[in-house]
Amino acid sequence: MANMRAIRTRIKSVKSTEQITKAMKMVAVSKLRRTQKSMQAMRPFAEKSREVMDTLLGGSSGLENRFITPHKQVKKICYVLFVGNRGLCGAYNSAVLHYANELIGASDVEYGLVVCGRWGKDVIAHSRLNVIRTFAEISDTPSAAEALEISDYLKSLFLSGEYDEVHLVYQRYISALRQDPSHMQLLPAVPESDKSEAGKVFIFEPDAASVLESVMQLYLNNTVMSVLLDAKCGEHSSRMTAMTSASDSTKKLISELDLKLNRARQAAITTEISEIVGGASALKKKKV
Repeated sequence: MANMRAIRTRIKSVKSTEQITKAMKMVAVSKLRRTQKSMQAMRPFAEKSREVMDTLLGGSSGLENRFITPHKQVKKICYVLFVGNRGLCGAYNSAVLHYANELIGASDVEYGLVVCGRWGKDVIAHSRLNVIRTFAEISDTPSAAEALEISDYLKSLFLSGEYDEVHLVYQRYISALRQDPSHMQLLPAVPESDKSEAGKVFIFEPDAASVLESVMQLYLNNTVMSVLLDAKCGEHSSRMTAMTSASDSTKKLISELDLKLNRARQAAITTEISEIVGGASALKKKKV
């Protein structure tokens, strides 16, 4: 009986865990859908701002901008690491952290690390990485204001000369089942000359330099926002996958425990029948 009671307690505990994992999966699915809509709406805008920047730089000889001009020597690099707000999302956080460590280890240049996400505040802060700032209050469905705060800070690091390059390190969202650790150089911005429209003539008002400055601000803000949404989609999809796997595992465990409980119940019944038969046989022999 004691064994059966322990199995029933375990089944009850596993069923409670199953309810939690199912609820977390539903929440992750809801957040993923909202973030995907924002990402899909953001991508065309970010791509178009990139095209305008390439057009300005490709069609105007000698046109320069403070966000494009590289520093004379690269002495310090700022890496911006995008992680989740919490765990329970498989290898999402550990994979991008490992990738960032590889990038830092492959370079001999001095570095600083900016972390975006609460998970980074709890875990990376205790590591040996040189964390210069943590943006911990990023929501699960990022807004333009949050991206602008990060972008303004990164631009100030570059323009002040404190850091010579700024690189974004994140999990690029491919599909709900796949996220690839990636990185891109944000500052100084590098135009894609092959996408410029060099054969066309454009008229800019008030002038090309003023338009380029506005476009650069827009491009940098959009890029940070796009990467932030990419990273959040990856986090939510990883958590959805992890909770789906956890729910399936609880179902399998409950099935195994039910089978174990039935066997224990049958063993108990068999023992009771044996005791009854044995007692009856003993009474019969005593009467004889």
